[in-house]
Amino acid sequence: MTPLKPHLVRALHEWIIENNLTPYLLVDASYENVAVPTAFVNDNKIILNAHPDAIQHWCLDNDAVSFSARFSGKPENLFIPINAILAVYAKENGKGMMFDERFEDDVPPEPSSPKKDSKKQKPFLKIVK
Repeated sequence: MTPLKPHLVRALHEWIIENNLTPYLLVDASYENVAVPTAFVNDNKIILNAHPDAIQHWCLDNDAVSFSARFSGKPENLFIPINAILAVYAKENGKGMMFDERFEDDVPPEPSSPKKDSKKQKPFLKIVK
């Protein structure tokens, strides 16, 4: 199956814009391969305005979000792995979604142990005419 989190991020981002609000991304800036302006990071987190009027070249795929934005007038290229996104929410009312630091897509499925049947049953089929 394809990962769920990118679809949730995309849906929330679109829903917030559709309702004429400002989508914010809360990002774990300490996550591997995150590229954000470090001057704006507090407690290893950064809040990013992801409204189309504030950014350019928005690209969201199953692995990452990337876009360009200006910080204190200086253009920056940002790269955020999907699993570094901690929340997507509207600036104006806080509606959106927080993600656990270890979202379900990150957790490998439990190995299933084959059930041992002490006695095998014959398949039951009945001829119907």
